[in-house]
Parts: sequence; C-alpha cells; structure tokens
Amino acid sequence: MAANIIDGKAFAAKVRGQVAEHVARLKEVHGITPGLAVVLVGEDPASQVYVRSKGKQTVEVGMNSYEHKLDAETSEADLLALIDQLNNDPAVHGILVQLPLPKHLDEDLVINSIAPAKDVDGFHISNVGLLGTGQKSMVPCTPLGCLMMLRDYHGSLSGMDAVVIGRSNIVGKPMAQLLLGDSCTVTIAHSRTKDLPDVVRRADIVVAAVGRPEMVPGDWIKEGATVIDVGINRIERDGKNVLVGDVDFASAAARAGAITPVPGGVGPMTIACLLANTVTACCRANGLAEPEGLTA
Repeated sequence: MAANIIDGKAFAAKVRGQVAEHVARLKEVHGITPGLAVVLVGEDPASQVYVRSKGKQTVEVGMNSYEHKLDAETSEADLLALIDQLNNDPAVHGILVQLPLPKHLDEDLVINSIAPAKDVDGFHISNVGLLGTGQKSMVPCTPLGCLMMLRDYHGSLSGMDAVVIGRSNIVGKPMAQLLLGDSCTVTIAHSRTKDLPDVVRRADIVVAAVGRPEMVPGDWIKEGATVIDVGINRIERDGKNVLVGDVDFASAAARAGAITPVPGGVGPMTIACLLANTVTACCRANGLAEPEGLTA
C-alpha cells in the first residue's frame, strides 16, 4: 500500500490564495488593509531567513508588512516599549516577536505583553486558556496548518482516534486541543510514554512533533492511518546534510493511508497560517465576519 502524499507546499499556496482574496475584499469593500508587524531581536541566521520569508509573503498577499530589527543588546524595557507602541497602532493587526530571543530577555514576559487580539502566533497565555476551554482565540500557526490539512483530506474528523507525539506549548498541546475540538479521541504521548509503539499503532491520525529524527518507524503506524510529521531535523547521511522528519518516511509511507513529507509538508503551512491569522485578527478588530476556512 502506497500512501497518498499530502502536499503542504501546494496546500499552503492555496491558503495564501484564499488570504489574498480576503485581503482584496477588505480593501475594496471596507478600505482596510491588514498589517503584520514582525520584531526580530539580534542576528540569528535562521530567524533572519524566517523574517525575510514572512515579510515577502505578507506583501505578496496584499497586506502591509512592518519589520522591526533590533540589536541583540536591546533592553527588555525598549522591546516592551516597542510592543506597546504596536499594540496601540490601529494599522497593525498582527504582532509576531521572532523566537528565540537573546538570553537576557524573558520570552514569557515579552509574549504576554502582546495584546491577545494581535497575538497571531497564539502564544499569549490568554489565547492558550481560550483555546483550552473551547473559546474563540488566536491559534498557533503550525497546529492550525496541521488541522487544515487533516480536514481537507478527511472532511470530518469526528470519532477518529488521534495520537499526538510531543507535549510542547507550541505544537503538541494546542494540536491536541484542536483535535478535541473536532471531536477526535485524543492521546498526548511523548518520549517517556510507556508502550509508545502500541499507543501509536491504534491511532487513525498520528501527529509527530517530538523533535527526534526518524523516531517513529513504519511498524508503529496502523494500516491506512494518516501521518502528519511536524519534525524538521537536520542530519548527516552519506556525507551530506539532509532534512528529515520525526517519522521514518519510507517505512511509514508503506503502511499509512496518507502522509506529509519533510520537507514540503507541514513547514510551508506555518507562514500561510500566520497570514490567515492576521486576516482573522483584522476582521475581528473591525467587527467583520471571519474568513471562512482559514480558522479553527
């Protein structure tokens, strides 16, 4: 049995197209242009690449992009003052502070200084609490992207048995909450789960987000299950640096009904959902209907 490949790159392009349509409508009908502000502190190479990509895609869908690049030595007070300024700027509908931050800055304090309604990363404690209690919130981008792909492939997820491997605040925990919201039976597993292979083998949906290269072999996967691999790990193979997921793709694809590749699976969806969240935040700020199909 050869698994269907869930093409995250193509799906992300579709989402960006939907976002662009909503942005054009907001401009034409309401005279509103959604704005996304990204704050980068320091010169982490990977963060710089992400910020450039976010800015480029923001402009491509017709939104305003505001980039704030600060020195690595920027004080906490100065960073908080900038966030306060962005919180009070009506042209800014979404605020993202690129992580990780330099060690002298308190990430929790910084994240929780962002206005919850503009927290398009979905990391603010208020949004975490709202999501956990089934209320309207801003949803973290990577889990939202996973949910969109699962809904697109299956239609209804109601009654399906889902296992999330990983318990991070960024992916594992919010992913479990989203799957519960779609009426799945959800197990959160992790590296210390007893009989982890047996736990995974009973799942109709496996979301691997544990951060260990190829930790999940194919014989853990139930025949016909859907596998969403969130992991992006750089390893050396045959003298070359390659990207692999948390799932051993070749063996898992032989048993799964559908699977996301790495790269080209979940990764492209993260920025697409950031753009979607910014449009959602803009609509909420202006009392307008939320974009259909782009929210949890």
